[in-house]
Amino acid sequence: MKRVFLKDIAKDLNVSKTTVSLVLNNKGDENKISQDTQQKIIAYAKEHSYVPNQLARGLSRGKSETIGLVIPNISDIFYARIAGFIERKAKKLGYTVIFSSSYEDPKKEGELIQSMLNRQVDGLIIASTQQNREEIQSLKANDFPFVLIDRHYPDNETDYVIVDNFEGTKKATAHLLSLGRRKIGFVTLKPGLEVIRQRLLGYQKALEIFGIEPIDELIHEVSRENYEEETVNGIKQLVQFPNAVDALVFATHYLTAAGLRELKRLNIKVPQEVAIVSFDELEAFDLTDPAITAVTQPAADIGNVAVDILMDKIKGDAPLTQMGRVLNIELAIRRSCGSV
Repeated sequence: MKRVFLKDIAKDLNVSKTTVSLVLNNKGDENKISQDTQQKIIAYAKEHSYVPNQLARGLSRGKSETIGLVIPNISDIFYARIAGFIERKAKKLGYTVIFSSSYEDPKKEGELIQSMLNRQVDGLIIASTQQNREEIQSLKANDFPFVLIDRHYPDNETDYVIVDNFEGTKKATAHLLSLGRRKIGFVTLKPGLEVIRQRLLGYQKALEIFGIEPIDELIHEVSRENYEEETVNGIKQLVQFPNAVDALVFATHYLTAAGLRELKRLNIKVPQEVAIVSFDELEAFDLTDPAITAVTQPAADIGNVAVDILMDKIKGDAPLTQMGRVLNIELAIRRSCGSV
């Protein structure tokens, strides 16, 4: 059944949203709304299984001075760093942050969003699974303050803060090509998230610019649930004839870590035999031997910009049009490419 919003009841019954809200909050009599109108609204709500909008109730009661943060996994260093910057920025502005992890489960993400709303948070920052369009649409339809980070819905206008994933892998792959590497493998997650798709496109674009035909066998996709074992299997394939690579680009930092462990086990020398670039990094990447070249994501900027946008929305100072911010990335060049 299609979800019914307060505005739908108002439109279908030709009354104002305020009238509907007052009736559904048992304030019809004190606001002198006719019994006939009240009965029609209540009957319509029951017939269409209307779920009271907790977020609107919260806004009517004032600010809670809390914001909710829903991310895939707080133990992931990338999201932990962003969460830290969001918390520090929010604290300076007098706000407390409530954290929660969806573990890439769309259903859990939806439940977490609803739970945050029930706790009367003033706004939300969400790194979405990109499989929760209905919940995002509900927030948007109800004019509830929220900002998407890291992932967004390209065909649905919202406020978001992301990095240039396409340019990141394009720059990383082009760097390897400029050093004379010509058979570059790409280890990535299976399609699903737009950020992952953009990283693949960036890798392919760099090859195109250098006049190199992409080879499907050099692209190894792994599942998020079993990435370590599947990355190990992929490395074994990518370093053997006829697919023997002279460089590898990894789409995430944890794929890089899994790949490096397998290269070490196979006694494959980095960068002499295989050069390495990682999208995003771990703190240890500049301490390994050799240090790992990595696309660095501006975690501080992601967190700070997201809070700035959200606060403008909470205060009512945000522009009517949605704001999409795409932040630049940097390539930290280290010895894993053999260039330092």
